[in-house]
Amino acid sequence: MFRRLLLANRGEVAVRVLRTCRALGIQAVAVATPADRDLRWLQDADEVVELPDNRAYLDQDALIDAATRTACSALHPGWGFLSENPTFAARCEAARLSFVGPRSATMRRMADKAQARATMTALGLPPIPGSKGWLPSVAAARVVAEQLGYPVLIKAVSGGGGRGMRRVFEPSALEGAWRDASAESQSAFGDGRLYLEKLVIDGRHIELQVLGDGRGGVHVLGERECSVQRRHQKLLEETPSVAVDEHRRAEVIERVRAACAALKYRGAGTVEMLRDTDGALWFMEMNTRLQVEHTITEAVTGVDLVAAQLDVAANRPLGRAAVAAGHAIECRINAEDPARGFRPTPGRVTRLRMPAGEGIRVDTHLREGDRISPHYDSMFAKVIAHGPDRSTAISRMEAALAGLEVEGVHTTAALHQSILAHPDFRAGAYDTGWLERSGLLAEPDSSGAST
Repeated sequence: MFRRLLLANRGEVAVRVLRTCRALGIQAVAVATPADRDLRWLQDADEVVELPDNRAYLDQDALIDAATRTACSALHPGWGFLSENPTFAARCEAARLSFVGPRSATMRRMADKAQARATMTALGLPPIPGSKGWLPSVAAARVVAEQLGYPVLIKAVSGGGGRGMRRVFEPSALEGAWRDASAESQSAFGDGRLYLEKLVIDGRHIELQVLGDGRGGVHVLGERECSVQRRHQKLLEETPSVAVDEHRRAEVIERVRAACAALKYRGAGTVEMLRDTDGALWFMEMNTRLQVEHTITEAVTGVDLVAAQLDVAANRPLGRAAVAAGHAIECRINAEDPARGFRPTPGRVTRLRMPAGEGIRVDTHLREGDRISPHYDSMFAKVIAHGPDRSTAISRMEAALAGLEVEGVHTTAALHQSILAHPDFRAGAYDTGWLERSGLLAEPDSSGAST
């Protein structure tokens, strides 16, 4: 196992990885930009390297230099930032740093969404019907759209988080949507290439947690339901999904396991799928990193996914396959004001009381008096509730949210309480477009169903 590891990220995920490092006796070196240097969680790291500016979590040179100067033998990228950048992974490999994630070649295959579709098709995971690769022009897109039939979904080849994605319901809207999606993708990812998929209406976002040893051994730790979304951003996740029956679950787990075994996938990853109204599950993409919502899989399986990542990165074999038990829900708590279009509300947290109790877990980097920066994502905590069944998990989450106290910034906690109380959610009768139809949002959300 590694002696010393660089936490090449910030905030909640850095604290999450730090917790497992402590349990395993690994020294953890943190990095911090000027905006983050006063956060008190940094005092728990064995060493802190100050980065030069607020964009430096994306500075490959600075992070590799920080790791080598502090004698780290491994680097954990967390999620976001450089976590799925194959060039960064390859540079870590060249610098003799163990990148805690898949091999760079695997990441490169999955980073290109069009190539990932082709790869997974060949491995028995059919994607949502769409173009066979990226499309060179709007004229080419128009031909494919006519073949698929409207509505269609424009997607960025290098996309994620809903960026470079546009729904198109009629031919006259295709050119403008194509232009806007390409510009957004170029700005966000440095890659304006696009492809097309058939738009699945009333779909449900189902993802499967994968662990691979890089030699063909793969565990699939069940599925997560991620359909409570706003503008393609997940708000709440649960496991297992009430929309997937046992037969379908066993079938898709085996198909995903076989595909990832053929890839010789290493580390943690997530195969994201869309369930249509007929119950079919279509491949969307593979995230080659730890997910924000990994916590609920940990709750029902008892597996420490970060520890598993470190094990396989250190060439240790996978542990025994886990059996899931019970039900778990995660609510992402953001410093945003839902009444004002989810406007971020950065600032100093003057009071902070996190919930506790049976089946409750809270992941956060924040401490009372800390400042939430405007420079980064507004999520500052996750509340996880686990119980023997779904109704117990919901009840425990409701009690936990009632006990959450945050002053100084607006949060999304009250919206989560409304979601949990809604009869559609109680019945499990929701999809990726449900939230905007539910009447729970203060303002109409024109973005439509997420995929």
